[in-house]
Amino acid sequence: MNFDLSVLDLSPVPSGSSGRDALNNTLDLARLADRLGYKRYWLAEHHNLPTVASSAPEVMIEAVANATENIRVGSGGMMLPNHASLKVAEVFRVLEALHPDRIDLGIGRAPGTDPRTAYALRRAPGEDGSALHAAADRFPEQLGELFAFTGDGFPDGHPFAPISAVPNDVSLPPIWLLGSSDYSAQAAAEVGLGFAFASHFSPMEPGAVMRFYRENFKPSERLSEPHAILATSVICADTDERALELASSQELSWLRMQTGNPQPLASVEEATDYPYTEMERGRIEAYRKTQIAGSPATAREKVESLAEATEADEVMVTTMVYDHSERLASYERLAEAFSLSAAA
Repeated sequence: MNFDLSVLDLSPVPSGSSGRDALNNTLDLARLADRLGYKRYWLAEHHNLPTVASSAPEVMIEAVANATENIRVGSGGMMLPNHASLKVAEVFRVLEALHPDRIDLGIGRAPGTDPRTAYALRRAPGEDGSALHAAADRFPEQLGELFAFTGDGFPDGHPFAPISAVPNDVSLPPIWLLGSSDYSAQAAAEVGLGFAFASHFSPMEPGAVMRFYRENFKPSERLSEPHAILATSVICADTDERALELASSQELSWLRMQTGNPQPLASVEEATDYPYTEMERGRIEAYRKTQIAGSPATAREKVESLAEATEADEVMVTTMVYDHSERLASYERLAEAFSLSAAA
């Protein structure tokens, strides 16, 4: 089975380092991914999390595109309920104008944060949570506005009819809908867009969701054939044992997130010494089954198996390890295992 390999970067913040370090590490990794031959480099949008520094993907897309030459750069994703559709359209038309045929627009309907922070971002009326649900329910309307501002147009008499996203002589980049459930798969199939499934944190089995998207896809002017991306967590080390050691940082980070105590990414030593309860160990074991950690041979076998089971056109790898040099080495080993080449 043929599929491309890409990168999803959350700009992780290791314990003892800074957000500035994390963002500079992103640029460093992006240059490496460009040299190695990865297809895309997507930046996430998260807010109020000490674990990740990626809060403004549109800013980092410009920085990464400037720092690289060939790799496509995009959002993984822009959380549409946090933004005005017109502004998203303008930003990505500007990015496309500056970096023609290298920009992707991945769109999500979740806030990428906790309810309180989502409220602070949106400032919608009401403080009982109803405003947040209303914002998510408006996602189809916001997506329609995005298309209307960039070519589809509004109906006659609509107050936004005279408005277009400037520069209006630049096409909007290719669009993917992102999701961790079947909602975005259905929406992407219905309107003829690409689909990316967040398998790295979703408890859902990805195969059924991605097959549904492919089987129900309706061609559109934006995309003639389905294109499904599977995002998954991969840590590739010299041996299976070392990969599992490195993965302990991510596992503790995930556990703290789940229990409402997010912290910067722990070192392997801190994760090893952490006093897990029996219940916590059970949760970690369940989480571990959704992640890939192993030697180059093991990682390749598991990624290929996952791609085949989900019929993915592309596997987008996110790697959360404490040491930046180990993160770089993980992507290098994976590229070598799959015989990637910058020329290709």
